Amino acid sequence: MRGCVCTTVQYLHGVEVRSKLLSTLDEPDVVPQTDLVPTLALSLGIPIPFSNVGQVLLPLFPPPQTGGAVTRLSQLEALWINTKQVNRFLETYSGLAKDITPEILSELKAEFSRLSSEYLSTVREGRPPPPHLASSLQAYLTSVRDTCRATWARFNPVKMAAGLALLTFACLMCFVMSELSMALTEEKRAGLKAPTAVAVTVGVGVAAAQLLARGYVEAAWCLAAGTFSSEVLFLWRAWRLNSPAVLKNGAKASKLSRWMSLRRLLLPSLVVLLLRCASLLSDSYVIYEGRVVTFLLLSLALCIPIHLNWNGHLLPPTPDPLKSAGLLPSPTLSPAAIRKESSTVLGCLGVLVICAYFSLSFHGCREEQGFCQPSPFLSPLSRLQDNQLKNLYYILSVISLAVCAYFLRLCLCHYGNLNSSGRTAFTARWILPLLCICTGLHWAVSATPEDGFRNLAELIRVAQLAFPRAAFGLLGVGLSLIFVDPLTVFVKTRTAASARSSALPLPRYRASTGISPQAELRHLIPQIYQRMRRSLEDGELSGGAEEDNRPAVEAYGLGTVYSAPVLLFCGLLGIGLLLLHPEGMTLSFLLLLLEMGALLHIHASSTTLSGSPRSTSGGFNVPWTPVVVWSLAATQFFHATGHLPTFPSIQWGAAFVGFPDGHAGTILPAFLVTLNTFASHILFAGEKMTFC
Repeated sequence: MRGCVCTTVQYLHGVEVRSKLLSTLDEPDVVPQTDLVPTLALSLGIPIPFSNVGQVLLPLFPPPQTGGAVTRLSQLEALWINTKQVNRFLETYSGLAKDITPEILSELKAEFSRLSSEYLSTVREGRPPPPHLASSLQAYLTSVRDTCRATWARFNPVKMAAGLALLTFACLMCFVMSELSMALTEEKRAGLKAPTAVAVTVGVGVAAAQLLARGYVEAAWCLAAGTFSSEVLFLWRAWRLNSPAVLKNGAKASKLSRWMSLRRLLLPSLVVLLLRCASLLSDSYVIYEGRVVTFLLLSLALCIPIHLNWNGHLLPPTPDPLKSAGLLPSPTLSPAAIRKESSTVLGCLGVLVICAYFSLSFHGCREEQGFCQPSPFLSPLSRLQDNQLKNLYYILSVISLAVCAYFLRLCLCHYGNLNSSGRTAFTARWILPLLCICTGLHWAVSATPEDGFRNLAELIRVAQLAFPRAAFGLLGVGLSLIFVDPLTVFVKTRTAASARSSALPLPRYRASTGISPQAELRHLIPQIYQRMRRSLEDGELSGGAEEDNRPAVEAYGLGTVYSAPVLLFCGLLGIGLLLLHPEGMTLSFLLLLLEMGALLHIHASSTTLSGSPRSTSGGFNVPWTPVVVWSLAATQFFHATGHLPTFPSIQWGAAFVGFPDGHAGTILPAFLVTLNTFASHILFAGEKMTFC
């Protein structure tokens, strides 16, 4: 702080005042940072900020006795201007908030009135100020600052404990609902109607009790009481499902009645999730959240092959020569299939580690990280002065964008989703490459220096408007086509089909008619499977008369009928969100795409190796491990796209992509900034549906 003060004095008042100040600061006192605000403002001749509660540093201003032509404020004048500003803030704040007690507020107002009359009378009469006036003004400023600090730093331990309890019970309630979703939705079991009714009743009761006892109602306690009572009732009714009383005739306990076992609560995924929630209370975690989340992600991902190997699912079983072959259980997968799935798990785990490691190169830096250097990819190309470096970054960005589009198209081609002639296939064939071209051209135009092409300034300005808006238009059309016609299945009937197969009508997708796409889709897939089954049966009865032993009916893209539209939807949306980021973030988005694919393949292969059924008692079950891993990956790439959980790190430039002249309102720019900030969460939330 001493060095900061000396630098400021040297800049404002010269070396002479600086040497005088250094002679008086042999053992300097601690100077609050709030005192620098009014001192610098008055020294620079600008108004003091409205919300300032600090007081000026008197050694930086000349005393009132200084003779000659005085061009700067004296100590008493600086204190008076500071006092008026603080009093104005105090009056405005006390009128809006009722935190300050009326007794203290009246005392401060009376003190300011006395000091104001005394100072104004001294100036009006032209006599020297009394010696105690400056100290009285300083005492008033100190009193206001102490009062505001005591008001703002007021904590209620009871309310804090109640809030933590509510959050804890809410997290436990979410866990119970996810585990017992099928049982809790039944009307005869622990539904949600009774807890809701109890919450309303208790809240109204607490409000009535407060009104009778205190004469006023504190809404926070009413809401807390209602919420807490509903959570307790919900957990108690859910606990009854775990008791043996729900079993009839000594039947074996079902999965629903064993949901709160210690072994189930100590899963690695839940332990990692608990560690992340608990680490939010640590300052070190808040500062280094990006690296901590990456560490938790890789730790939990490593637990998957370790768990598979612990249960004997990662490697093919070795036959025991001492046991009879008939006593050994028959494996569900062949050794070749086990080796293939194990290789997929380990290979994708390596891809995940590489992507997580390189994603650290795109992090930003917080103010608390003094030795941290932000990623050079966070700077837009227009701010780079080196033309060679600018060209290199642009080429890398375009190549990464092309690789993303190529991988997306390759995946759809591999599973046969582009064989059809529907709207979704049209989007993948034409709208996706056009969107990439518009994005690349927008980057090229935005990186062009205006000084180098003054004759084309108007053309560049039009291009800065046209290319991003054209990209937004293509994105909207593509997403709408996927939503209207999401089917990517192509059904082909061979000409040499049997009479029985040819008699069956070819199923068609009629989303354009009055039938809803959801209702039609439920009947279309069974029809295609039924037609293929009958075609195969006819081929067997005819002794394989069909040439090259192919069935009479072929369907392409049937295995990815649900995941292909979601994948294409998220791919288009990802390119649109990339348009709102700096050009260098294309490499980060490519890593995001690779990590998504690696996580999906790890989940699919581990599920196949473990052989655990994914549907139980008519319901659908997704393990906790992929869900937690997916959530950690979304948070990881929140940091890997240059974002930080701080307001100064918000990328406000996203609001002006396609709108360089500004906006007429606030809704559209706020929407664009929101999309930019939470791009990773939006993409991972869309791709999470492919887990099902």
